[in-house]
Amino acid sequence: MSRTVTDSAPVRWQARLPFYFGWVIIAVAFLTLAISVTARTAFSLLLPPLTDEFGWERGLAAGAFSFGFLLSGAIAPLVGRIMDRYGPRVVLLSGACLMGGGLLLAPMIAVPWHLYLTLGALVSVGVNLMSFTAQSLYLPHWFVRRRAFAIGIAFSGVGVGAVVLLPWLQVIIEREGWREACTFMGLVVFAVLLPINLLVRKSPADVGLMPDGVRTPPAPAGSPETQETAGKAAVWTVGSAIRTGRFWWIALGFFCALFAWYAVQVHQTKYLIDQGYDPLIAAWALGLVSIAGVPGQIGLGALSDRIGREWVWTASCAGFAVCYAALLAMEGFPSLPLLYLMVGTQGFLGYALTSVMGAIVAESFEGPNYGAIFGVMTIALLSGGAAGPWVAGLVYDLTGGYSLAFMMAIGLCALSALAIWIAGPGRVNPVPGKRRG
Repeated sequence: MSRTVTDSAPVRWQARLPFYFGWVIIAVAFLTLAISVTARTAFSLLLPPLTDEFGWERGLAAGAFSFGFLLSGAIAPLVGRIMDRYGPRVVLLSGACLMGGGLLLAPMIAVPWHLYLTLGALVSVGVNLMSFTAQSLYLPHWFVRRRAFAIGIAFSGVGVGAVVLLPWLQVIIEREGWREACTFMGLVVFAVLLPINLLVRKSPADVGLMPDGVRTPPAPAGSPETQETAGKAAVWTVGSAIRTGRFWWIALGFFCALFAWYAVQVHQTKYLIDQGYDPLIAAWALGLVSIAGVPGQIGLGALSDRIGREWVWTASCAGFAVCYAALLAMEGFPSLPLLYLMVGTQGFLGYALTSVMGAIVAESFEGPNYGAIFGVMTIALLSGGAAGPWVAGLVYDLTGGYSLAFMMAIGLCALSALAIWIAGPGRVNPVPGKRRG
């Protein structure tokens, strides 16, 4: 009797290994996103003191953020191939080194090219090697049935990091200065992100496991089942993917959504201050947007596992559209209810984009070349993220206000939702939960 219990306990424990190790990976991604994305979001807090100290136009200052995104987009296909070949640790650790170095060099900024090199190139590229797009290159391998739910939990670290770190950074900026805030974040990056990302693995197969949600063991090598699966997985290459209309519709949807996302994120703090809100309230609003994203990313991600990615993408785009409408209304009637509406719709609905972004590409172009395909797709993502802040800043410099840029963003939100419906990832691979139901 005792021998049976002793023998069965390790079996049960080993059967749960994919679950346990998968959630270790999710925890590492959670912390990585909490710190890295918060540091990028803090650019919105740094924009007012930078423009005040140096007298730079907003388009010039915000252009540093866009410049970093453009560089990230240029190297994105290479990053995807490196991830496929060498795994995520090389990419994530490189990102931590670039980001931490850029933050520690930022206090030396004196002329615009210093800004573009440090907070623009080094920090932005470093963050993009660790944030949503990089995590989307390998996290989908760890989960199948609950893919978007698990990714949503990982990405909810952005909200926790924002609510913990952004107000703290704003206090440091007000009491000590923006240079000290950059130094603090740089030290946090090196102390936390470098060691924890040594734990990351590309897929369960790297540690002899299977994804959570896959209940049957793999077929023996060389069996008909294995050959059939390999044949299907090998269909999609970068070349074959980009020759499909589906690829370009997804790329358009991603570009438009990221334009809307980062146009408001970068200019939000300065805009709210311009409307008469206290700088600390504006900083808290930036953090609350991210914390509102926690239940949205988890809940809507899980919902997309049941009803399909297209519906949740549409809800997220609608969230950003309402957010922009609230900001436009603030020009005539600045009030706390409008501020809460802006925060809630941008965070709870809008940030749920991240929980389905990787799943949309993974389920449209499954196979061993997924990382390379997503890397090319990242060009559209990062181009949108680069264009949004720069265009909004340029519109402000030319017109003296953000109204035209905000209305443009609302139109792009509608176009993004339409593009994902036309791409129809659910027609290629219905989500497991929906198929089961």
